[in-house]
Amino acid sequence: MANPGNFQLFVYGSLLSGFKSPAYEYISRYFDLVSEGRVKGLLFDMGDYPAAVPADFHDTFIDGELYRIRHTSEFSYALAQLDDYEGVLVEPGEQALYRRELVQVAIPGGTEVAWIYWFNGDVSGRPQIESGNLLEYIAARK
Repeated sequence: MANPGNFQLFVYGSLLSGFKSPAYEYISRYFDLVSEGRVKGLLFDMGDYPAAVPADFHDTFIDGELYRIRHTSEFSYALAQLDDYEGVLVEPGEQALYRRELVQVAIPGGTEVAWIYWFNGDVSGRPQIESGNLLEYIAARK
């Protein structure tokens, strides 16, 4: 059996339960919420969506949720659908909007390994979401 972390997903944007978006409805069909969590990184406001970039050299975190697939046999299918949604799957010659990588997720009582979608573009000049929490950021802007 593969590393159990390979069957987990960390989300921080439109896939969060707080969004109640069609994308979250997809997540809830295949995944169960494990816990709230945090990963080392920086979060940026790209206008219509957030962008997370890894930042091991910063003491900054991105808040989100850790999910585990219900049925491991469905993991490849579920992730392929999410890869398409996140712009990982592109036509030849195009640059992927995000890339999926394994990351350490801090959760209450320990750490877990999960997949995350890191932004694959340029964040220069974009506002940083200092709190690392997209839902708080959106609420404060209203």
